[in-house]
Amino acid sequence: MRALYRGVLKRELALAFQHRAELVQPLMFMLMVVTLFPLGIGPGPETLQRIGPGVIWIAAILSSLLGMERLFREDFQDGSLEQLMLSGLPVSLIAAIKVFTHWLVSTGPLLIMSPLLAMFLNLTLDMYVALLLTLLLGTPLLSFVGAIAVGLTVGVQRGGILLALLLIPVFIPLLIFATSAVDSAALQLPYLPQLAIIGAMLLLAIAVSPFAIAYSLRVSQN
Repeated sequence: MRALYRGVLKRELALAFQHRAELVQPLMFMLMVVTLFPLGIGPGPETLQRIGPGVIWIAAILSSLLGMERLFREDFQDGSLEQLMLSGLPVSLIAAIKVFTHWLVSTGPLLIMSPLLAMFLNLTLDMYVALLLTLLLGTPLLSFVGAIAVGLTVGVQRGGILLALLLIPVFIPLLIFATSAVDSAALQLPYLPQLAIIGAMLLLAIAVSPFAIAYSLRVSQN
């Protein structure tokens, strides 16, 4: 059984790296958003520091939406998703593996690039540490929750707009808590309560989302 799950994981990683252009696209989008903001509002250090966390998190949400549509798209189109669902493996675990792989290949480079983004927006070290912690906790939450909506819209032609309409309101609480944590770090205030809330949301998503994704995929297949 473990060998089958490892096989699914290797397959997902191989498929992800076969489409390098699609992997780079969300990162380039995020980099452009973050670098264009200082040009649009002016290079004032205090202004950039004040809006920086919100800019990075909004760019992270939008870039994740940009790459999320392909999570189940190709598997649905070529019939391999149906084969996976008929393989006898729990669909919830297959969905969790696919979401983890998507998060790893799409958000891992973002975390590596985060010091550069923090430098662009004049964030202090304390602000950057808080930002990195919120990204580590929050971006998997984006992937798990977003995958539910992707499963529901996988059979819809041009479902990207519908996906954005469904998910942006859901992501607003995460955006509020994440930027609040970085703002607290800027004021030298404790931000563990905000991290605890994001962590609790992530744990709930890990526990519930795989089953919700499996159900949404079954609905889309019917």
